[in-house]
Amino acid sequence: MNERHGFSVAGIPFIGLCIVLAAIGIALVLPAAQGQPAPPAIAGVILLAIDGFMLKGFFQVAPNEGQVLQLFGKYAGTVRHEGLRWTNPFCSRRRISLRVRNFESGKLKVNDNDGNPIEIGAVVVWQVLDTAEAVFCVDDYENFVHIQSESALRQMAQSYPYDAHDDGKPSLRSHGDVINSHLRDEIQTRLGKAGVQVVEARISHLAYAQEIAQAMLQRQQAGAIIAARTKIVEGAVSMVEMALDQLNRRGVVSLDEERKAAMVSNLLVVLCGERGSQPVLNTGTLY
Repeated sequence: MNERHGFSVAGIPFIGLCIVLAAIGIALVLPAAQGQPAPPAIAGVILLAIDGFMLKGFFQVAPNEGQVLQLFGKYAGTVRHEGLRWTNPFCSRRRISLRVRNFESGKLKVNDNDGNPIEIGAVVVWQVLDTAEAVFCVDDYENFVHIQSESALRQMAQSYPYDAHDDGKPSLRSHGDVINSHLRDEIQTRLGKAGVQVVEARISHLAYAQEIAQAMLQRQQAGAIIAARTKIVEGAVSMVEMALDQLNRRGVVSLDEERKAAMVSNLLVVLCGERGSQPVLNTGTLY
């Protein structure tokens, strides 16, 4: 079922028509109320009853709002024109907000692609695009949006690891744009039948579950230490290589292989150590 335009007319001119009908009805009924013979009094009463019934057809439409009309249970269209409107008094009306809305899901506990328990939450920005589908295709479209969004969030979280073990594979923590795009597509797929458009979906909370948080923190610290040490060793080896090359090229000193190995060992200790070294100075002969 798709949305279509519902019948309505501007309410302000129709108010004037109702006032004229009411004035005619009162003019016909008033002589009978004063005891004067007035055969048209019955017509006046009928006219006033019709005028009162027509007043039920007035309704207001606020900006970014729609009124879904039903005539004897059948969908009669949607009115989106702002202001005071009038339609068939037999039509029932239901207000549907077309404004952009958002909500934040609760913190869900799920397993990532590696099987690690994590806590994840998301913020979803959405709006009603098709009022007919929102009202008639699902029972409660707002509750439907919340439940299906959490279901999509669970599905998405199970498709990626928390941390990237391979540079080419996206993860929940490092590839925010890819994850958010995937989450938005997952939610939109589920909410399309409800006439809802997902404007944006973003991860708002991401953490390891409490039972493994300490272990994973130590793992991350170990990874950071290894990466830092690797960088330090690479720089130290480059500096030692540069020092030996400069000494050899300038002819400052001639060292055999054993002395070169000792010098390399000492330089690496100095360059890679966590604390400042205190070298012992040789003031005597070279050997």
